Amino acid sequence: MSAYMIVQAEITNPEKFPEYQKLALPAVQKYKGKILGRGAPDTVEGQWAAPLALIIEFESVEVAKDFFNSPEYTAAREARANTANFVMSIIPGA
Repeated sequence: MSAYMIVQAEITNPEKFPEYQKLALPAVQKYKGKILGRGAPDTVEGQWAAPLALIIEFESVEVAKDFFNSPEYTAAREARANTANFVMSIIPGA
């Protein structure tokens, strides 16, 4: 069953954030993640906690967790330190 990683993102250092992106995208691709949407959300009710959102589809919750805990994405997270604040959640597909 598919799973969706939902990311709330606030970029705090736009000059260094591309270093994270260079590492993160190949990691997403290695785990066969598919970026379904990204950008500023158009909130229709309530208040979204961050200025940017990202939705990535994975084959399963397990694959999404494997991606998150992989050496490749761990390196990306380390590169992201002090460049952005993320909240990341995994939701199983229906």
